[in-house]
Amino acid sequence: MELAFIPSPSRGVLYLGPIPLRGYAFCIIIGVFVAVWLGNKRWIARGGRAGTVADIAVWAVPFGLVGGRLYHVITDYELYFSEGRDWVDAFKIWEGGLGIWGAIALGAVGAWIGCRRRAIPLPAYADAIAPGIAFAQAIGRWGNWFNQELYGKPTDLPWALEITSSSDGRVPGTYHPTFLYESLWCVGVAFLVIWADRRFRLGHGRAFALYVAAYCTGRAWIEYMRVDDAHHILGLRLNVWTAILVFLLAVTYLVVSSKKRPGREDVVEPGAVTSGDDTGGGEKSEDTGTSEDTGTSAAAGKDAGNEDEAEAGADAKDEAGSGKKT
Repeated sequence: MELAFIPSPSRGVLYLGPIPLRGYAFCIIIGVFVAVWLGNKRWIARGGRAGTVADIAVWAVPFGLVGGRLYHVITDYELYFSEGRDWVDAFKIWEGGLGIWGAIALGAVGAWIGCRRRAIPLPAYADAIAPGIAFAQAIGRWGNWFNQELYGKPTDLPWALEITSSSDGRVPGTYHPTFLYESLWCVGVAFLVIWADRRFRLGHGRAFALYVAAYCTGRAWIEYMRVDDAHHILGLRLNVWTAILVFLLAVTYLVVSSKKRPGREDVVEPGAVTSGDDTGGGEKSEDTGTSEDTGTSAAAGKDAGNEDEAEAGADAKDEAGSGKKT
């Protein structure tokens, strides 16, 4: 008999009149807001303008949602296109099913479009939002808790997850809360990237590459614990192979980038730092210059004017005197 476990919610949706409030959607939305908020702070600290991260997120988020759904539907096509299934369910994103691999890949395309419109280097933008994405994943994983999905093998540990639903092949019982494992791992990844970025001043996309490599490390062993249906290649789940491949690509990028482009970008958003410095410098020079230089110039002008008047008066006197003698 289990002495303790993590209970699953009895339902994942509440109704405010005719309006459904879905826990899964709320987790995704909150995650996006956290990613944009933190990304904005990091972008400003790197020399960018406030609001730029949100402007580019307008492109990245929709692309990411579409990419995440496409990856899920393609890799689990039998859930939507096999006999007895309704293909319309492929569009019901609120019922769960977003593949992070597709979300990051297509989200990067949307971010590239947004960055290109602002003449901003995509790697610098990716570095700024990397920890925020990890936090967003940590929050988004709780959407799986609301939907009672993506749990691991049976266990009687005190932190086991209780599954009560019997739909879609679920068997009620207590299982490893792999959604919680991944959520905690993502929080650790976010803090790792923040620390490493401050310690080593990562630039040119290396902070983002570190996030990808660290996430893949955890996703591989967490994926191995899951018991939901998945395609296997050589005895390993498809997502495990994906994590291994993406990890190798991220590490390769880290090594090559650090050799070819060491350090961090001097300018991440053209015109942001320059205009700010010019404005500040102008105000400062005007304050000091107006009090000292202007006063000096006025005094000099006054002295010069007095000298000119004295010379003019002397000339006039000489001319007058010479006239009398004539």
